[in-house]
Amino acid sequence: MTTLRVPPLPTDAAAAPPAPAAPAAPAPASTGPSDTDLSVWPTTTTQPTHGDLTVGGVPLTDIAERFGTPAYLIDEADVRARCRAYRRAFPDADVLYAAKAFLCRAMAHWVEEEGLGLDVCSAGELELAVTTGFPADRIVLHGNAKSPHDLAAALRLGVGRIVIDSASEIARLAAAVPPGSRQKVMVRVVPGIAAGGHAKIRTGTDDQKFGLSLTDGSAQHAVARILGQPTLDLVGLHCHLGSQITTEKPYLAAVRRLVGLMARIKDQHGLALPELDLGGGHGIAYRPGEEALDIAALARRVRAELVGSCAAADLPVPRLTVEPGRAIAGPAGVALYR
Repeated sequence: MTTLRVPPLPTDAAAAPPAPAAPAAPAPASTGPSDTDLSVWPTTTTQPTHGDLTVGGVPLTDIAERFGTPAYLIDEADVRARCRAYRRAFPDADVLYAAKAFLCRAMAHWVEEEGLGLDVCSAGELELAVTTGFPADRIVLHGNAKSPHDLAAALRLGVGRIVIDSASEIARLAAAVPPGSRQKVMVRVVPGIAAGGHAKIRTGTDDQKFGLSLTDGSAQHAVARILGQPTLDLVGLHCHLGSQITTEKPYLAAVRRLVGLMARIKDQHGLALPELDLGGGHGIAYRPGEEALDIAALARRVRAELVGSCAAADLPVPRLTVEPGRAIAGPAGVALYR
């Protein structure tokens, strides 16, 4: 998201009536210098030589005058272009937009039309999406503190997957599934990988409260418990390494470790899990010149690592899922202030 301050209105602007015989007023102040670096702005941003910055063809000063400030803008064309770029990079994978990055009805509608799924963290996000027309079977429910209401809403509306984040959630979810039904679930695994732009947003290390540890055996124990629940259908493993990751290496390490766990599950339980979700955390540039994750390179290298690791472990290649959030919404957004 880009932040911009526009020139303030004169203090008496609202009270002063127009003077019909006055000479022409000078041109309005520009919202920025003519040499503004637009590399981190939405892709439709333009700045005429003698005029104001525009996004989607709309001058930002017009937005400020019509709606007041602060105002938060999302460029639909940019959002759609980024969705399509992910679909091109990951043609044989499922791409879920992470609603925690930014969600409103329009956003849900755009990403659904572009063929993405959705990952949500609460009943509120889920119900907003479904009432917008988003197919529930393309929605995944995440979260490390799911309430009974969250789980009940997910089951009632028929979400495609629920990601189990803790051992205590297994019994609660299994008991909530209606008799005669089975809910598809995944296990969030902590792979023991440090990645992310800051220590406070690294969620793949063993000291985190999120997910079940691979190192201490919690993930393996959770898998065994889930397989013993007749109302739960374990379809895959999930991880989320952190936020603002700008290199592919942590994702490749995660592939190797999770495929290793899949191999152990097959050996111990005779089950080859069909899905692997690597989460999101794809880094973006906030200032010109900052590094961002190369999505096309990530897709190529992850796919190669997944195929190679599965071949070495004598496993079928699972269907891959990725969950970009900030990488779709962030560059398309502008925060506007006076």
